[in-house]
Amino acid sequence: MSTTTHTAPWNEQDRAVAAPAFELRNVTLSYPDGKGPDGAPRTITALDNVSLSAVPGTMTALTGPSGSGKSSLLAVASTLLKPTSGEVLIGETSVGTLSEKERARLRRNEVGTVFQQPNLIPSLKAVDQLVVTSHIRGARGAAKRQARERARQLLELVGLEDAGRRRPHELSGGQRQRVNIARALMGEPKLLLVDEPTSALDQQRSAEVMQLLKNLTRKFDLATVVVTHDLEFVDMADREVTMLDGKLTV
Repeated sequence: MSTTTHTAPWNEQDRAVAAPAFELRNVTLSYPDGKGPDGAPRTITALDNVSLSAVPGTMTALTGPSGSGKSSLLAVASTLLKPTSGEVLIGETSVGTLSEKERARLRRNEVGTVFQQPNLIPSLKAVDQLVVTSHIRGARGAAKRQARERARQLLELVGLEDAGRRRPHELSGGQRQRVNIARALMGEPKLLLVDEPTSALDQQRSAEVMQLLKNLTRKFDLATVVVTHDLEFVDMADREVTMLDGKLTV
């Protein structure tokens, strides 16, 4: 593996004609919600006919109040949840046509997820937090050695070149989030999904993390979707979309 960069579509004309790296087409997601007074089944619609696409090299900020459907959108985009109706595409692959095993493979290799809480393994050093994801993907022998080198390169890119041998308790909150981000890039994803990356950080570190995400989006030509409540950082994204009651506005 290598940290090879790609040429990102910088100007608006290029972005307008670039093929999406990720797309939701008329996606609806409904959950059972018990029964009504008449005994009829009730449902909650978490996503209501949502369409969204993102092209390589761009960062989309997804905002909206709690309970508006942002987390459900990320879960569907990451292929963890199947929508009730509509279509999810990663690159040119329609996720709905895949078996569960094929979806898991797609998720491991082409979708990177940065969770709100880093959820690092307490006993592992920072570099091994990244390497273990390649082991899960089946890397052995030479491939695992290459993964370790890639992990070192990614830690350097996120500003942690001297922290590879530290365990989570030896890292600050901002540093743990940077490990979280680097770990999400180990599979060389097309799509990067980021859930509230600054929720536990102060203003300065929040700005640094958002700028880092923007830089990595450009460097690796990612389609990045960031859920955030920090509206002061939305201007760092290429565009903002807002969710309200399961519907998306642009």
